[in-house]
Amino acid sequence: MAARLPRPPRFDLWAALAGLAGGLLLWGSGLGLRGPGDPQVLFDGGGPLLVPLVVVSGCELLRRTAPRTALLTGTLALAADLTTQGSIATIVMYTDLMYAAVLYGPPTTARRLPWVTGMLSIAATLIPFAVLRVPEALLIGVVMGAVTFAPASTGLIVRNHREAADAALLRAEQTALLAEMDRAQAVTAERARMARELHDMVANHLSAIAIHSTAALSLDDRATTRQALGVIRENSVAGLAEMRRLIGILRDDGGDTEPAAAPTLEGLGTLVEGARANGLDVTLDASPGENLPAPVELAAYRIVQESLTNALKHGSTGAVRVRLDRHDDALRIRVTSPYGDRDTPRAPGSGAGLVGMRERAALLHGTFEAGVVADPASPGDRIWAVRATLPLTEGDLA
Repeated sequence: MAARLPRPPRFDLWAALAGLAGGLLLWGSGLGLRGPGDPQVLFDGGGPLLVPLVVVSGCELLRRTAPRTALLTGTLALAADLTTQGSIATIVMYTDLMYAAVLYGPPTTARRLPWVTGMLSIAATLIPFAVLRVPEALLIGVVMGAVTFAPASTGLIVRNHREAADAALLRAEQTALLAEMDRAQAVTAERARMARELHDMVANHLSAIAIHSTAALSLDDRATTRQALGVIRENSVAGLAEMRRLIGILRDDGGDTEPAAAPTLEGLGTLVEGARANGLDVTLDASPGENLPAPVELAAYRIVQESLTNALKHGSTGAVRVRLDRHDDALRIRVTSPYGDRDTPRAPGSGAGLVGMRERAALLHGTFEAGVVADPASPGDRIWAVRATLPLTEGDLA
């Protein structure tokens, strides 16, 4: 099946009809570019000029869908028009074909046509003047330039402006897309940070509440129940304070109340005491040094906090050891706890704690490992070990 040409735009259809109607009006009035007695007229009479007129008006229908074909056919029709009395409508429509070929044609056509028509206009100016030696011969080049070079140059200028506008629009769309991607990434990062902070602040207290409330309900002992309720109240108050601090940071309503400072390694002693109150046998050995970057202190505190929470929920009876050392511009953290092969934890969990610790280390370009290892102090036994290395240099924190 033969390919069908695309339907011409409505503007091109009206342009073709207007050109044809104008040419027929001139033909009916007997007006032509040359008189009947002109020696250049090979086909005398008004009828022969209708053929180029109809052909060129038909080419107007292809000015956008097939611009090069329209220009080539129109050039042949214009050459045929030169052998008749000529029609100004044919020439005007031909200039539009030249303009459209540069504006809508391929890039190679747009680059070459102005150059070719410019050279032809120069040649049409110099050669006739050199042969005839009369000033009137210069008019040939002027007419050639007006019919070919001027519309081609105009089409190139318009095309360049359109391409520049399209490029500017594309850059604007790309900029908007990049801005939207940056905004989405910022929102995702902020949500992840909020999730880590919320989990690390509240999980420890809620785990202790869950464990001690279970003990209070399962043991029929007044002293044990009273002690469990005391621990529950203490963790409830501490958790509520942490939640208020987070809400104050998120609201940031510009009030006079400043949010509480982020926890630092100076608070590890209080953190360990709280873990001991919850029933853990914790040993703290910390020598982090001085002048630690604030992000490192916060990450280290949260990693130790979450490790103690996991020991409370999953670990068996035994010693929990927390060790912090500063070596080679890096802070090394190691927390070990007994591994008891529990079927179910003493308090429910979702595994988000390990994810949060790993994310905190990754944000500082550090390393994080957690898993079951052999206990070096007791061959044959296994322990749960959390190891993290947090760089301290400015380049690693960037």
